[in-house]
Amino acid sequence: MFETPTRSAVPEQALQAIQQLIRDGGYQAGDALPSQRDLAERLGVSRASLREALSSLSALGVVSVHPGKGVFVQAAKPAPSAESPWFAWPFAAQIGAADTFQLRYVLEGFAAGQAANALTADDLDALELNVEAMRVELRAGNFEAAAQLDFAFHRRLLEAGGNLAMLHIVTSSEAIFVESQKLPFIRPERAMETWQEHRKILRALARHSPAAAQKAMQEHIRNAAARCGIVFAA
Repeated sequence: MFETPTRSAVPEQALQAIQQLIRDGGYQAGDALPSQRDLAERLGVSRASLREALSSLSALGVVSVHPGKGVFVQAAKPAPSAESPWFAWPFAAQIGAADTFQLRYVLEGFAAGQAANALTADDLDALELNVEAMRVELRAGNFEAAAQLDFAFHRRLLEAGGNLAMLHIVTSSEAIFVESQKLPFIRPERAMETWQEHRKILRALARHSPAAAQKAMQEHIRNAAARCGIVFAA
């Protein structure tokens, strides 16, 4: 049966609890969920946490929120996976989202390690400005702009690493890579994790530590994939 989280529940717990409510309550597409006030009380969460959870579920296509009318089930979906994710991937005919993240894991992890010893003080200053600009855009909910900054951050490391073949692969498929960087923002309550992970990468780069930079980059890409429901072995 449905389990009620504690009062300290975060939006992630609320999201999972609503999914469980839909499953256990036998809700079908088009059915209305309880009012937001009732949901917040039933889940034991604040209205702010509930709104964040509903925003994520709306982005995932699980519910639709109609102000003044209510929250309606769009589809009762299984847990996300690489084979059956909770998002629309516009490049499915060319390359899967999971394959894209795996490619990035290999290419960009290596590039970060190479860049660690090659970045100049000016490069590091530019990356610092990029990371700060991303923080501002994420705080404002400007995810398109944040994704472009994300791509610019990764591209600068590829340029510094000096491997022209890898740089060509990424820049010639820029739309695909930008989409993979935008995808984790379907979980807006976790969007700032991208910024935090970029900060960790930048700290490793500033220490000129190839091993730490490669590890931080690969952790970032695996975490970003996981925020989309994509999990893969290293």
